Order: sequence, then C-alpha cells, then structure tokens
Amino acid sequence: MADVISRDRAARSDLVRWLAFSLLCAGGSLGLAWLGPVVPLPTVVRGVGGLFAILILPLASLLVPVLLLRRVPRRKRKVAWQLIVPLIAGVALGIFGTASGGATALADRGVSADAVVVSADYSSTNHCELRTVDGRDISPSLSESDGCRDSTSKGDELRVRYDPEGVASPDDGRTDSNGVLLATLFGVAVVMGTWGGVRQSRWDRAYDGA
Repeated sequence: MADVISRDRAARSDLVRWLAFSLLCAGGSLGLAWLGPVVPLPTVVRGVGGLFAILILPLASLLVPVLLLRRVPRRKRKVAWQLIVPLIAGVALGIFGTASGGATALADRGVSADAVVVSADYSSTNHCELRTVDGRDISPSLSESDGCRDSTSKGDELRVRYDPEGVASPDDGRTDSNGVLLATLFGVAVVMGTWGGVRQSRWDRAYDGA
C-alpha cells in the first residue's frame, strides 16, 4: 500500500514538474519572439531573444528531460519520441511568433504609405527594397509573403504599411497574425513535452542497473 501511494505521489510530482517546464519552454519561445517587434526591443536584445526563442528553449525541451536522468548510465539513456514534437513546435513558435509580433506592431504603430520599389532580389525568396514616394527609406525590406511577388519589379509603386521604428517588416495590409496556428503549436508543445518528460522520469525510476 505504501509503495502504491509513493508511486502515485511520484507520478503527480512528475506531471506538475514537466507541465511547468513545458509551459516555460513553449511560452518563452512564443513570448520572446512576439515581444521583439512589439516593444520594440533593441537590435542586440532582439537577437539574443530570437536565439533563445528559436534555438535554446526548443533544444532545452528535448535535452533537459534526458540530462536530468541520474540512475540510467549515459550510454543506456534513450529519448522519448514525444520530446521531438516540442523541439519542432518550439522552433516554429519562434519563427511564427516573430511574424505575429510584427503584424501586431504594424497594427499598433504602422504607417500606411505609397512606396516605390528601389530594387528586388529573387535569388532565394523574394525581397523588395522600398522607399516612400517622398524619398524616405523603408526598413526592413518587403518579403515575398508580405507583398514582394514575382511580378514586382524595380520602379513599381505599392501601398504598404511600414514600421517607423524600422523593426517590424512592412506588409501590404493583408498579413495574418496566425493566432490559431500559434495556439495549436503551443498546446501541442506543452502536451507532448509533459508526456515525454513524465516517460523519461518513469524510466529513470524503473532502472535497476545503476
């Protein structure tokens, strides 16, 4: 009876611990990515925040549950397949969170203006350098998904929203905030990260070869 109670307590402890950790990783990736263009943060701070959002926190969601194993020798440790999901979802949260933050920033402080295409780059993904009709440079450049299409060429005039702070990327006014996608990625990362962490802890306690 005592063993059963002990196992139940350990299971509940694992659930709470890994749920909190998964919320931290997924929420951190989304929050840091989204805040960068919204605040707006300085370039250096945005760069560090982006590194944590897209790389460090997603990797932590995979590596921490494995590295915390104490009873299982390193050579015999394995990774629960569930932990691959928050790694991928965390990277996506960082990428799409930045785009969502940019859309929010444009909705809040964006300025609509007629712009002229100064140059267009089609080498990998389309990017158009823009300047307002009265001669002010618009930074950053206009991406393919935000209105720099294959048919766009130097000298074309476009109606765009741009960020006077030069942080959020300009768009043609039709950019989606991806709220449903972000909520789905966040939920999947938390659920699968918690499940995977619980499995790792269970393997650690069950190992009798240490």
